[in-house]
Amino acid sequence: MKRDAIDFERDRVSVLFRKLLIPTLLGTLSISAVTAIDGIFVGHGVGADGVAAVNIVVPIYLIMSGLGMMIGVGCSVVASIHLSRQNIKVARMNITQAITFTSLVTILFCALVLAYPTHTARLLGASPTLMSQVLDYLHWIMPCFLFEMWSAIGLFIIRLDGSPRYAMWCNIVPALLNAVLDWVFIFPLGMGVKGAAIATSISVAVGGIMALVYLLFGADSLRLVSLKISRKSLMLALRNIGYQSKIGSSSLLGELTLSVFIFVGNLVFMKYLGDVGVGAFGIACYYAPFFFMMGNAIAQSAQPIISFNYGISRWKEIREARRLLLLTSVIIGVVVASLFMFAPDMLVALFVDRASEAGRIAIEGFPYFATGIVFFILNVAIVGYYQSVEQIKRATLLVFLRGFILLIPSFIILPKIFATEGIWLAMPMSEVLTAVVVIAMFLKPAGHRTK
Repeated sequence: MKRDAIDFERDRVSVLFRKLLIPTLLGTLSISAVTAIDGIFVGHGVGADGVAAVNIVVPIYLIMSGLGMMIGVGCSVVASIHLSRQNIKVARMNITQAITFTSLVTILFCALVLAYPTHTARLLGASPTLMSQVLDYLHWIMPCFLFEMWSAIGLFIIRLDGSPRYAMWCNIVPALLNAVLDWVFIFPLGMGVKGAAIATSISVAVGGIMALVYLLFGADSLRLVSLKISRKSLMLALRNIGYQSKIGSSSLLGELTLSVFIFVGNLVFMKYLGDVGVGAFGIACYYAPFFFMMGNAIAQSAQPIISFNYGISRWKEIREARRLLLLTSVIIGVVVASLFMFAPDMLVALFVDRASEAGRIAIEGFPYFATGIVFFILNVAIVGYYQSVEQIKRATLLVFLRGFILLIPSFIILPKIFATEGIWLAMPMSEVLTAVVVIAMFLKPAGHRTK
C-alpha cells in the first residue's frame, strides 16, 4: 500500500494528470472488462441468448454502479476541498459517512430484488424465452453489489489519498480473477450464465475487500473513522450525504443513461429484429461501459487536481487541467472510434461467431455506432469537469440531454427514417447534439473564473 509521490499543492498540473491518468484508466478499463469478460465467455459458452439474458440484467448493475459513482464523486470533491484547506478530520468524517450510507442502501435494494426476482426480470424486459437464464444470472449477481459500493467509492478516496496505483490493482486483480473463474464455471463445470454471475460476484468481492482494507488500515490522510451515534450526528451525516449526492448526482444520472440506452435499445431491437437483434445490440452494450469508463477515468484523473485548486482559488491550474481533459478525451475517442469503424468483425468475434445472424447485424451496425464514440467520451469527461467545480446544474443538464431528452426520441424517430441503421445512429445523434450544447456553454462562462 505504498503511496505514490503525489503533491497536489506543489506538482505541475501536467505531471499530476499523467500520474493519475495512466493507473486510473487502466484500473477503470479493467473493472469494465469484468462485464465484457462475462460476455465473451457467455457468448462462446452459452450463445446469443445468454448474451441477451445478461444484457437484460445490466441496467441493475449500472444503477448500482451509478449510486457508487454519485457518492464517490461527491465525497471526493468535498474531501479534496477540505484537504486543500487542511480540514483533514472533516474529510475523514465525510468519506466514512459515504461508505456507511451506501452500504445500508445497497443491502436494502438487493434484498428487495432477491425477494421479487421474477417481477424484476419482467420489469427489465425479459421475454419468456430468456426468463430462465435472466433469473439464473439475477440471483447470483446481486450479492456482489455491496462490495461494488466499497470499491466504487473507495477508489476515489484511495486516489485522492495518493495511491492511484493501488486503486488500479483493486480493479485489475478482480478482472483477472473473473476471467479465470468465468472459464472454470462456464466451460469445465458447464454452469452457463449462473456460473458467469458467480464468477463476477467473487471477483467484485475481492476488489471491494481490497479497497476497504486500505481505507481501514493503509490510508495516510483519508482513513475511515468511528462515527458518533446521536440525533445531532445523524442529522449532520444526512446533510453531508445530501450535499455529496447533489455534487455527484449527474454521475448517477450518467449511469442511468447507460441503463436507458440499454433498456430502450433492447425494446427497439426486439421490436424490429426480435431476440437475435437484442443479442447483436448486447455486443455493443458490452462495449458501451468501456466508453463511459474512459470518459470517467479522464474526469477522475482531473477531478482531484481541479477540486483541490478550486478549494484555494487557483484558476490557472484549473484551466490547464481542463485543457488536458479535453485533449485526452478527443485522442482516446478517435482511437476507439477507429477500431469500431474499421475492424467491427474483430470486435464482434470476441463475443459471438461473426457468421451468425447476431454477429452479422452487429458487424453491419458498428460503423454507424462508431460515429458517436468521440462525443460520448468527451461529454462524459466534461460532465466530470463541471462536477469538480461544483457547477451541478450544467453537469445535470448535459446528462439529461445525452441520456434522456435527446436519446429516447432518437431511438424512436431514426429507425422510422433509416430502418435498422437508425437504431445504431441513436446514440451518435444524441451525443453530437449534446456536444453542440457543450460548445455553447464554453462560449458562455458560468459564475466562476475558470474561463
